[in-house]
Amino acid sequence: MRTVRAYIGLGANVGAARATLTAAVHALAAMPGATLIGVSRLYVTAPVEVTDQPEFHNAVAALDVPEGPGDAGSIALLLALKSIERAFGRQERYRYGPRELDLDLLIFGNAHLTVERPEEGRSPDPAKATRLLEVPHPEAARRLFVLAPLADLAPDLVPPGWSESVAAARDRRVSIEGASVVRAVAEWDPAAGLWVEVSDRV
Repeated sequence: MRTVRAYIGLGANVGAARATLTAAVHALAAMPGATLIGVSRLYVTAPVEVTDQPEFHNAVAALDVPEGPGDAGSIALLLALKSIERAFGRQERYRYGPRELDLDLLIFGNAHLTVERPEEGRSPDPAKATRLLEVPHPEAARRLFVLAPLADLAPDLVPPGWSESVAAARDRRVSIEGASVVRAVAEWDPAAGLWVEVSDRV
């Protein structure tokens, strides 16, 4: 079976966010046909757009997943991510609002896709309910809470359609927003299957 490297963004700021993301990493690793390749540091990040809410915990996981024919592999992965979100109690809220668990398909190999989401693959966020699936994620290059953890795993990667590497995009956003917007608080211990404390910044 041919596989492709996918990068998944994880975020949460409702309840025990760190424990939720730890469990979510294990849920991703348990998907049929998936192999967990790596997990970024865990970051605490300032909320975007809607600032009157708790800080987010964010991370990125790298997975090798079945490529599938055509768009089938990316759609299958999207459906799996939405299923995991629902299992973790994801609630319908306003855009940029609090999240029990948010799983975003950031990159799917060399794919540059814009395809219609199937009904079960649509976001519970009413503002995004009918959006197309776009890969690479259209907001990834502008979001430091994505770029910082993604750069932990693939700093030299130039995603399809980008004009710069992930690390260069991260550094550019840091120069605009400031390093304090994202704080690395823990590193993933693959043997233990959890994050362990660090004191570091991007």
